[in-house]
Amino acid sequence: MTPLAAAGPVLFLMGLCVGSFLNVVIARVPEGRSIVSPGSACPRCATPIAWYDNIPLLSFAFLLARCRKCGEPISWRYPVVELITGLFFVWALAERGLTLDLIPALLLVTGLVAITGIDLDHQLIPDAISLPGIVVGVVASAVTGRPGWLDSLIGVLVGGGIFLLIIVASRGGMGGGDMKMGAMLGAFLGWQLVLVAILLAILAGGALAIGVLVLRRKGRKDALPFGPFLALGGLVSLFQGAALLNWYLGTFAS
Repeated sequence: MTPLAAAGPVLFLMGLCVGSFLNVVIARVPEGRSIVSPGSACPRCATPIAWYDNIPLLSFAFLLARCRKCGEPISWRYPVVELITGLFFVWALAERGLTLDLIPALLLVTGLVAITGIDLDHQLIPDAISLPGIVVGVVASAVTGRPGWLDSLIGVLVGGGIFLLIIVASRGGMGGGDMKMGAMLGAFLGWQLVLVAILLAILAGGALAIGVLVLRRKGRKDALPFGPFLALGGLVSLFQGAALLNWYLGTFAS
């Protein structure tokens, strides 16, 4: 077995554990609560959750999605976040290999999963994730050389600047959280790939908005959180953005 193949299960288990922690982040950060203490507890009966009831995926299945003490249903969000994070960690390994470039990819995946969960629940992109993410992205780009510190800094300006223009033009039609998230993506991806990420996010968000309007689930003035679409665009750009950009340039720009 190659080292890369052997690392796959390890990264998957690591991703499950990180996903379990991200569930805490998603639940507590919007409320301004500590993500360290107190320990996890049932929101209904406040019974502390024992370690054997907090094993990613397995505990949810063994408990039949209910609190051991009071029987309160456990949200499906918990295993979904754990599984998605684990799968994305493996995807990052497959794309980046056992290299220094893998670390920024894992950090970006972690941040995007947390932002997606929070924005879906609260229509909020917390500064506590996006602002440190900008700094981490620039430093990581400088250390790894991918995309490079200058490309990263330009990416911050492009990713944040596009949303700043939208905010000004629409007079607040989009939030400052999207602007900071765009800057964070630019820090990790560089200016070229952040453009790809934003384009993909707009296409995905527009397609869903049209579908929702056709089904009459929401009115035209009802807001859809844009963070999850930016996260989707960022993840696709992280792993396949260069290939998509080369395909586009080779097909339409030649």
